[in-house]
Amino acid sequence: MEQGQQHPFLLPISVTSDAIDHYGHVNNAVYLKWLEEAGWAHLHQLGITLERYDAWDVAMVVHRHELDYVAPAHEGDQLMMATWLERHNRISAFRRFELKRICDGRTLFKAYSHYVCTYMSNGKARRIPKALTECYDLACPSG
Repeated sequence: MEQGQQHPFLLPISVTSDAIDHYGHVNNAVYLKWLEEAGWAHLHQLGITLERYDAWDVAMVVHRHELDYVAPAHEGDQLMMATWLERHNRISAFRRFELKRICDGRTLFKAYSHYVCTYMSNGKARRIPKALTECYDLACPSG
């Protein structure tokens, strides 16, 4: 785990045949799917749901993903995705991810994502609502 992150949200992942590409390893697009799954699972743990986003007229949209493919994952691998909110400000949230193979602890993948708050109704940038900021504060008290 990266320096400073002591209590990440953890999501176990089993690599199935549908994740494997022509080269015999997990396809790069599958990692993006896993990022989304881990991020939403963490948000749900914090009490943030799509229904709450609808009520707040909020969408946290991806502004940027930085993806580092360190080593391949293969069918049958048991993995653990760690994710945490690193920080947030008035209009953005920043999340980190780290994927490890459970059997040997090897880091396979790292990612850094920057999300921007928008109105779901019109797509324009907006301030993160106070209720959402309060949920984020539970995950990253330093803000």
